[in-house]
Amino acid sequence: MARRRRIYEGKAKVLFEGPEPGTLVQYFKDDATAFNNQKRGTITGKGVLNNRISEYLMLRLAEIGIPTHFVRRLNMREQLVREVEIIPIEVVVRNVAAGSLSKRFGVEEGTALPRSIIEYYYKNDQLGDPMVSEEHITAFGWATPQDLDDILNLSLRINDFLCGLLLGVGMKLVDFKLEFGRLWENEEMRIVLADEISPDNCRIWDAKTNEKMDKDRFRRDMGGVAEAYQEVARRLGILPEGGPGDVAGPKTMQ
Repeated sequence: MARRRRIYEGKAKVLFEGPEPGTLVQYFKDDATAFNNQKRGTITGKGVLNNRISEYLMLRLAEIGIPTHFVRRLNMREQLVREVEIIPIEVVVRNVAAGSLSKRFGVEEGTALPRSIIEYYYKNDQLGDPMVSEEHITAFGWATPQDLDDILNLSLRINDFLCGLLLGVGMKLVDFKLEFGRLWENEEMRIVLADEISPDNCRIWDAKTNEKMDKDRFRRDMGGVAEAYQEVARRLGILPEGGPGDVAGPKTMQ
């Protein structure tokens, strides 16, 4: 890691210059943060698990035609990704009331929503990632109306697929955050899924008991955070009983 040029360091990942033009190496840390970086900690093995879970889900999404920045996993903590121009918008897809939505609208946590709700947040830590409307996004030039149409369509397709995938292994996708980027190929641009998909940016509950299996366990001091992440990986079929070792690639689930 020391010999490579560091491009960007976030709360959970570091981006390094990739081995080929137009690529980056995405390194997953064990650092955990919550409440806009006000709470910090370390979850041993989290980076390894998130690397594997995100790899698996990105590959499954690619199978149904979702364009992503993911190329391949390099080792236990790193994956090769395409360099994209990140759109500074966090897209939150909500299926069940939880977190800030429950607080804002007084809806009891765990209440199924009438339909999936899409929310947009401006990606800016200094401002606390404020919630924004499509009007804000287009007026300030963060994305065009066509970009937003593509993002909305991709988000709904991703949500439908992941809900079914997780439910098939006994888990409920409550809500999750997505990030997108512009991938330039010659003179053509397309919107692709970027960042990661893992228990760090998804609320995942056990489908029967509603037990939390995500970063809420860290946010709320519930304990058993690493074990919850391991259980998500285990149910997806990418973690052997021995623990989060550097095991073979993901199995194809029927």
